[in-house]
Amino acid sequence: MLCLAALLGTCVNPPSLLEEVRASGELRAVTRNGPNTYYTDGDGASGPEYDLLNGFARFLGVRLRLVVLDRATDVFPAVVNGEAHLAAAALTIGRDAEQLVDFGPAYQQVTEHLVYRDGRRRPRNLQELRGKRLEVASGTSHVKTLTRAQARHPDLVWTENPAADQTDLLARVAQGSLDYTLVNSNAFAVYSSYIPEIRVAFNVAEGESLAWAFPKRSDPSLREAAREYFERIRATGELARIMDRYYSHRPRVDYVGTHQYMKDVRARLPAYRHLFKTAGEQHGVDWRLLAAIGYQESKWDPAAVSPTGVRGLMMLTAETALTFGIEDRTDPAQSIAGGARYLAHILAKLPAQIAEPDRTYFAIAAYNIGYGHLLDARRLTKSRGGDWNRWADVRPSIRLLATPEFSAQTRHGFARGGETLYFVNSVRNYYNVLTFLNPGGGVDAGWMPQRAAPPPIQAETTRKKVAGRPTSNRRT
Repeated sequence: MLCLAALLGTCVNPPSLLEEVRASGELRAVTRNGPNTYYTDGDGASGPEYDLLNGFARFLGVRLRLVVLDRATDVFPAVVNGEAHLAAAALTIGRDAEQLVDFGPAYQQVTEHLVYRDGRRRPRNLQELRGKRLEVASGTSHVKTLTRAQARHPDLVWTENPAADQTDLLARVAQGSLDYTLVNSNAFAVYSSYIPEIRVAFNVAEGESLAWAFPKRSDPSLREAAREYFERIRATGELARIMDRYYSHRPRVDYVGTHQYMKDVRARLPAYRHLFKTAGEQHGVDWRLLAAIGYQESKWDPAAVSPTGVRGLMMLTAETALTFGIEDRTDPAQSIAGGARYLAHILAKLPAQIAEPDRTYFAIAAYNIGYGHLLDARRLTKSRGGDWNRWADVRPSIRLLATPEFSAQTRHGFARGGETLYFVNSVRNYYNVLTFLNPGGGVDAGWMPQRAAPPPIQAETTRKKVAGRPTSNRRT
């Protein structure tokens, strides 16, 4: 009788979705591979969605298991069919999708760009796309956007490709085999660093919200837990730090500079790659980070000399060279070794309570501006109520070092803080290109040379591959 009563009780009051997750000990989430979602590199799992999901799993006290899908069209069905507890794949909230799933709180706002190849005629509106090749990936919000636009512009024609992803379509636009595609602004900010030929023609949709998708059921427990989680990380600044890590360093696209960098990676870098790798291994720093600093400093020119006498591939001052035992700053091997020692010295000197990735951001800033000025900026941040151990808080103070009002309050005085911020942003961008081009490196890889210890909750991934053929919406 007791067993029967327990069984009947279970049928009448089934466990909530949140209780199911905690009872199973794992949070199953579907996502897709890409720089705006989830990817792996030499440092492990990365991506804004991965960081958010991993934090949510910690919040719930369970481990994270990812199911990585190749096709956008499979994301919502995986949630509807119960394959996952939620979907996190840079999903845009839409009325059609809301009939299938329930969305959690919005965590990012994006704009949908129409993208074309630099050097070709820029279209100004949808009417000018007539007779051109416009293609988007099936199952994405771009299909819904174009469908709505077609109501106003009946002649608008495009092709849905179920087999292509965002990278494929943008690469085809850059190569000239495709005229246009659509891309969200956050994705464009990443991809434009690697594909310098792409340009924004105009915005097709603005103010789109990204959110996670949950099963559409009367039980909102897991969605409510996600709402509490996002409220917490907004309040603590963790959400801002995740967005800062993946997006804040993206510079305004400079086609000439980026195109030249890509050429130099192929033509100049091979001569120094082994030197960067050797120095990185000896001093515990990522060789790609050293190479990125070297390019920002000298464009990998061993004979480079600044007006102030700084010289060499890593642009070491005479004092720094003397400190780290460098006799000939124009010798590439010595210069790279000196730069590695200097960077490692800064990293070791920073207080232990500064965690990654902030630790590396500070180190790169100090490489450019000097450790004393960095300390001034941190103290200035603390005096103004900010967290002097967080790059996002200290960054504005670095810029203030160039103003008389604030530099007078510091121990080391005036510094060109704006140049330092440009230096850090450029190094981060150059590094990400190197990880994209080098085997074993992922798009927009986590670029810290000394990543913090892996979290106890590790992601397991399952990959599903599905083939498909492009389809057109052309009316007959």
